[in-house]
Amino acid sequence: MIVATTEHAAGYTVVRTLGMVRGSSVRVRHVGMDLVASLRNLAGGEVYEYTKLLAEVREQAVDRMVAEAEAMGANGILAVRFQSAEVSRNGAEMVCYGTAVEMRPDGHAPPPRGE
Repeated sequence: MIVATTEHAAGYTVVRTLGMVRGSSVRVRHVGMDLVASLRNLAGGEVYEYTKLLAEVREQAVDRMVAEAEAMGANGILAVRFQSAEVSRNGAEMVCYGTAVEMRPDGHAPPPRGE
């Protein structure tokens, strides 16, 4: 599965657009993580606990988007974007979305319609 933030993938031609696909995940912070983050905030610097949490939730959203695209018969997702939103005081949602497509390497004719 080719996943790209661009509208085209170099070396490929889109032969069919299948539609929008999305994946999302909502995570809440752990009280212990908040305590460690608060202490780290006093000293300044990166809050590794939140960086790790966001990386995990982002990957889960991408995995869900890819699964939806695969179920549609896609072999690529183009124009991928991420968006996050606070859904509660301690929780956030990460959404990943893009356009599911069927692509062929350049120089290869697309299959006849109906196949």
